[in-house]
Amino acid sequence: MNTTSKSPQTKYSWQILSGSSLKIIAIILMLIDHIGAVVLYHGYLLPNAPIAEGTPIYDVYIFYQVLRFIGRSAFPIFCFLLVQGFLHTSNKRNYATRLFAFALISEIPFDIAIDNALISFRAQNVFFTLLIGFFVLWLMEKWSDKIYLQLFVVALGMGLAYLLRTDYSYWGILLISILYFFRTVLIVQTVAGSLSLLWEAPAILSFIPINMYNKKRGISMKYFFYIFYPAHLLVLALIRYLVFNV
Repeated sequence: MNTTSKSPQTKYSWQILSGSSLKIIAIILMLIDHIGAVVLYHGYLLPNAPIAEGTPIYDVYIFYQVLRFIGRSAFPIFCFLLVQGFLHTSNKRNYATRLFAFALISEIPFDIAIDNALISFRAQNVFFTLLIGFFVLWLMEKWSDKIYLQLFVVALGMGLAYLLRTDYSYWGILLISILYFFRTVLIVQTVAGSLSLLWEAPAILSFIPINMYNKKRGISMKYFFYIFYPAHLLVLALIRYLVFNV
C-alpha cells in the first residue's frame, strides 16, 4: 500500500490531541448520546408515542435528536483508540481479557439502561463489538501478507457481530478494520472510514478530532472508560426511573 511523503510519525501543527484527550472527548460525547437514548427516549418519548408535530413532546423529540446527532461521533473515536491500543500494547492477551471481562460486567447495566430489563438478548453492549474487533485486528496482523485471509477475517468478524447483535453490529467491525488497514495514510483512512459511516452520517464528524491526534498517550486513563461505561449506564437508568418512573 502506497503512503504519502509524510511518515506515520510526522505530526502537523493542528494535531494537538493526545490519546487521553481523545478518550475524554469520546466519553463526553457518549454521555450526551446516552442521555438522549436512555433518559429521554426510553423514559419519555417511547412511553408517550406517537409524537405529533407542534406538541410539547415534539420539542423534546427535537432536543433528543440534537443529543443523538452530537453523540454519534463517540463510537468511531473509541474504535480509533482501540486500534491505537492494539498497535501499542505490550500484551495483547491481557488487553483482550480486559475487554472480555468488562463486556461481561457491562451487560446487565446495558440491558437495564437500554431494555429496562435485568437480562435481555436483544442487543449486547459495545465491549463485545470492541472485543470482536480486537481479535479481527490480531488475525489481520498475523496474516498481514495475505490480503484474502484478512478480508475473510473481517467478514467473519462482521458476521459474528451481527449474529451476537452487538452494539453497532457488523458496521462497527468494518470501521475498526478500515481504521487499522489504512492507519498509515491519514486521508485514505478518513475517506474510507467516512464512507463506512454513511449509514449514520453524523458520526463522520468524529474524524475531525481523530485527525487531530498527535500520537502521544497523554495522561494515564487505563481503566477510566472501562469503569465509566457500566457506571454511567446505571446512573442514567436510575435518573430515568426517578424522573419518569420507567
